Amino acid sequence: MQSRWDRTFSDHSYGFRPGRSAHEAVTKAQQYIAEGYRWCVDLDLEKFFDRVSHDKLMARMKARVGDQRMLKLIRAFLRAGVMEGGLVSPVDEGTPQGGPLSPLLSNIVLDEFDRELERRGLRFARYADDSNIYVRSRRAGERVMGSITRFITTKLKVNEQKSAVARPWERKFLASVSRRAGSQSGGSRRKR
Repeated sequence: MQSRWDRTFSDHSYGFRPGRSAHEAVTKAQQYIAEGYRWCVDLDLEKFFDRVSHDKLMARMKARVGDQRMLKLIRAFLRAGVMEGGLVSPVDEGTPQGGPLSPLLSNIVLDEFDRELERRGLRFARYADDSNIYVRSRRAGERVMGSITRFITTKLKVNEQKSAVARPWERKFLASVSRRAGSQSGGSRRKR
């Protein structure tokens, strides 16, 4: 399934994809900063893997998969449950972390988010549930944060304590802090 669907995902999505890496996502973020997008909307999706709606995910899967046996297998994977204290507890939301299908399913869930950001013409990099959107001003960042939060909360929950509009070098993206971009004489930009 991965090989068939990977080519349909956004170029701004770097997580859990063959030939893509966190390093590439950070490099893309640094490129945006060098281009003058020196404010970022750092979005943290609260308990993303725990909150994915099975019904909404399966609706997206039906749009991609015609084979009913495959859909039943994916549904069974999602409902397999969690073992706690030797007992299996059933689940009706979330994707099993560490499961072989979870990375692919997370990209399917977040593809709609990526497409919305692209539709709006925003510059962003996403690795799994870590997303940074790059804009030119704090005001633009606050506007984007508000509108994107409204868009996401119909499907997922934004962790407001961990999300912020800030300078990229004040935030970590994939455990990396971007360097502050300065300017040389003549107007060209360089990293300090």
